Amino acid sequence: MKLFDVYPLFDVAIVSGRGCQIRDSHGTEYLDLYGGHAVISVGHAHPVYVKAVSDQVAKLGFYSNSVINPLQQELADRLGKVSGYDDYQLFLINSGAEANENAMKLASFHTGRRRVIAFDKAFHGRTSAAVEATDNPKIVAPLNANGNVTFVTLGDIEAVEREIAKGDVAAVIVEGIQGVGGIRIPTDDFLRQLRDLTKREGVVLIADEIQSGYGRSGKFFAHQYAGIRPDMITVAKGIANGFPMGGVLISPEFKPVYGQLGTTFGGNHLACAAAIAVLKIFEEENLVENAGLVGDYLLEALKGLPGVKEVRGRGLMIGIEMQEPVKALRKHLIDVEHVFTGVSGTNVIRLLPPLCLTMEEAKDFVARFTRALANVGE
Repeated sequence: MKLFDVYPLFDVAIVSGRGCQIRDSHGTEYLDLYGGHAVISVGHAHPVYVKAVSDQVAKLGFYSNSVINPLQQELADRLGKVSGYDDYQLFLINSGAEANENAMKLASFHTGRRRVIAFDKAFHGRTSAAVEATDNPKIVAPLNANGNVTFVTLGDIEAVEREIAKGDVAAVIVEGIQGVGGIRIPTDDFLRQLRDLTKREGVVLIADEIQSGYGRSGKFFAHQYAGIRPDMITVAKGIANGFPMGGVLISPEFKPVYGQLGTTFGGNHLACAAAIAVLKIFEEENLVENAGLVGDYLLEALKGLPGVKEVRGRGLMIGIEMQEPVKALRKHLIDVEHVFTGVSGTNVIRLLPPLCLTMEEAKDFVARFTRALANVGE
């Protein structure tokens, strides 16, 4: 059987890793400045994480949500405390797309309305409602194009207000920082205006923190720079350091109803053990603070390099917009400098390293990136 060929692949097979270093099948070591799409939060093969997952799977990897799973409550308690949302409720699923799917569904149940407002260049996932709320027509199948999502320009509060005035909007969904969209940051003022408007009009505000959350921005959630409290917050990516998991943090104003939401694998014992280990490591190693400090260094150090048009981001979620397309640069970084990065569109290099990235590793990256710019530009 062949694999369904939907991924353009680099000719590299990564077989092991430790911290921010990964190794391929030929023994070549790479500096990981991408973390597998922002998934690796505490570093590859962290011993605390490895032990927690190993110990749990040796006891019980899975049982259904029809029985009590004390690990779910332990995770909820820890997450509530570290995030500042201990009065919220937690619904656990398997991915970011599912988190957004369930958040929008719950908003529709709650309001009795069906339309969602999203923003230009948004990416919210590939399941039915989530992909309709993603601003990329190439990945929206006819089945998903149901006319339930309206896109407006990020930052245009008047456009949001005009749409809400039509009376059929269930929710507004906004990323704390747009990742796939090119590391675009909604202003703090815009987020505050959005919160005031949605609260006044009885519209649910969903903060998609799947990529920008879990400490990546230098705060636990990127929207916390604006000092707002959304009605729901969606999380995934770094929540379990590579084990498939997602979640929705839900305001106490939402009352749960048996059978309204559900999942087979969500919140299973092994996933919870992984996620609890992540939060323990966050606390013991001050990884949120580290993301802020090392990110500040990178944001400054990358500015003014040859060919760099703009550097933007918060913490360890950084976009380097180049004056020219970055395809050749990214390939050179992998093949010659042995650094993994991501891209957004054609001109943006995207950095999403593990939050344990050290200052020394950051300086090493800047040196490698500078060499790559000189060599690719020749």
